[in-house]
Amino acid sequence: MKPYRTYSFEKLEAWQLAREIRLEIYLHSQNFPKEEIYGLTSQLRRAIHSVSTNLAEGSGRISNTDKAHFTNISYSSALEAIELLISAFDLSFIQYETYHQIRLKLDRLLAMLNSLYRYQLNSETSLKTKYKE
Repeated sequence: MKPYRTYSFEKLEAWQLAREIRLEIYLHSQNFPKEEIYGLTSQLRRAIHSVSTNLAEGSGRISNTDKAHFTNISYSSALEAIELLISAFDLSFIQYETYHQIRLKLDRLLAMLNSLYRYQLNSETSLKTKYKE
C-alpha cells in the first residue's frame, strides 16, 4: 500500500507538539464535570485544536506574510489554551501535576510559534528586498 503524502505542516515541530498537547488535553478534559461539556471543556478543546489547524491552513498559503498571519492566530490560540488550562486548575478539574506538565509544553510551543512567526516575516522581507534590486 502506498504511504500517505507528508504535507509541509506535518514536518513542523510546532505542529507535532501542538498535536501531542491536543491529545493530552482531550484525555484530561474527559474527566471535567459533565455540566462543563459545552463550557470550559469545549472551549479548551477548541482553543488547542485551533493551534494545529491554523498551522496546517497557513502552510497552504503562498506568501510568508500570509503564513505568518496563521502562525500568529495559532499563537493566540495557544495563549487562550493556557488561560483555560489555568481556569481548569483553579476549579480543581485537573491536578497540579497535569497542569504543570501541559503548561510547560504550551510554553515551549509558544516559543516555537514565536520563532516560526519571526522566520516567516523575515523570509518575506528578504524576498521583497531580493526582487526589488
